[in-house]
Amino acid sequence: MTTLATPDTFDELLREVMADAERFGHRQHVRLTWLAVRRHGATAALDLIGEGILRTATKAGAPQKFHVTMTRAWVELVALHAHDDATDTDFERFAARHPDLLDKDLLSRHYRPQTLASEQARTAWVEPDLAPFPRAAA
Repeated sequence: MTTLATPDTFDELLREVMADAERFGHRQHVRLTWLAVRRHGATAALDLIGEGILRTATKAGAPQKFHVTMTRAWVELVALHAHDDATDTDFERFAARHPDLLDKDLLSRHYRPQTLASEQARTAWVEPDLAPFPRAAA
């Protein structure tokens, strides 16, 4: 597993995800995260995805759109399920087994709206305040 998060690595994953997509919607975000977790591990994927999305948002003139808590939360949730399905290399099967990940409102089960809307959550990690994330069995 590679652990180096570079702009080229993010760009390669993004090109792969967008090869058969018309737009970069929620499903593509989840697939990008899934690929990063599978290929680089959860810790490196967090850096890779976070840095890549921040760089992309900054390049588009909207760095304020990058949200630390949402980014980490999605990486954690995708990583949990990817760990459970470690031998499967097909995203469509993964998505079919974990349809909740395709619900862009999934985080509302774990966070109050005002928490996610806060400046603190946008700029730093905030733990879920409604329900904890499921965790992999030790």
